[in-house]
Amino acid sequence: MTELDLLILGAGWTGTFLIPLAQSRSLQIAATTTNGHPVGDFPTIPFKFDPSAPEEQTRTAISSLPRAKTVLITFPLTGTGPSKLLVSTYTSTHQTSAAVNTATKFRFIQLGSTGIWQNNGQTFTDSSSPWIHRHSPFNTSNPRAIAEEELLSLGGCVLNLSGLWGGQRDPKNWIPRVAATKEQVKGKKSLHLVHGEDVARAVLAVAAAEDNKWEDAGKGQRWMITDGMVYDWWTLLAGWADKAGEQVKWVFELMEEEGVRGLPRSMEVLGRAYDSREFWRRWGLEPVKGGAW
Repeated sequence: MTELDLLILGAGWTGTFLIPLAQSRSLQIAATTTNGHPVGDFPTIPFKFDPSAPEEQTRTAISSLPRAKTVLITFPLTGTGPSKLLVSTYTSTHQTSAAVNTATKFRFIQLGSTGIWQNNGQTFTDSSSPWIHRHSPFNTSNPRAIAEEELLSLGGCVLNLSGLWGGQRDPKNWIPRVAATKEQVKGKKSLHLVHGEDVARAVLAVAAAEDNKWEDAGKGQRWMITDGMVYDWWTLLAGWADKAGEQVKWVFELMEEEGVRGLPRSMEVLGRAYDSREFWRRWGLEPVKGGAW
């Protein structure tokens, strides 16, 4: 059985950046979508992972997938069980006879969210500092975090991504949903983002790493990924006058009311600041799309 470099389970938005980059590097890849629709002009395989489906149905669906050195899971897995089911079924149906006793033959990467470092507005920190990094406490009862911890215990890697933007995702378009009233604007503090192009670069850095690098920095590791910037929502709204007419007025009213002399506000006022430097340093990269809009 031919082994691909990368199998993307759930191509979607991520695939619009990841597939072209992988192709430009001459990587052998395959991708799935729920109904098998193409991503751009790249054909995909119809596949839907349903942890509640009968065991034989799940095994048949997974066994039909191509064999790849790295399997990227872009859709969320939740709770205990799904990660183990996917990893064990894929491994048992795709391993060669020479790899029967090699539990870590395949690399599994799960895309997660930096939202696990929050819980109903509460921010999990390990000190009075607003700075949060990949080793900081997180919400262990979060269903996605539970599934991610299971994947990590099986030797997988988790990339927790901040707010995704690029292509059809424009942060300006979030204004009507998150800042429709002055009260909503008052509560807006920090925002963390990462562009799809940087997500693709991060994924391939891990997926295509040499074995010793994977063993050292990929296997069993959770990483936080942002573009390295901490955005102040008030600063963004004030700068988006073409999209945020009423919101701009509210921002300046709130600055008067709260004694804010200028923007951006301090990290201490914003109260939550993600520090993702370790990922970029460890994997020898720098974000290329920070604040580029």
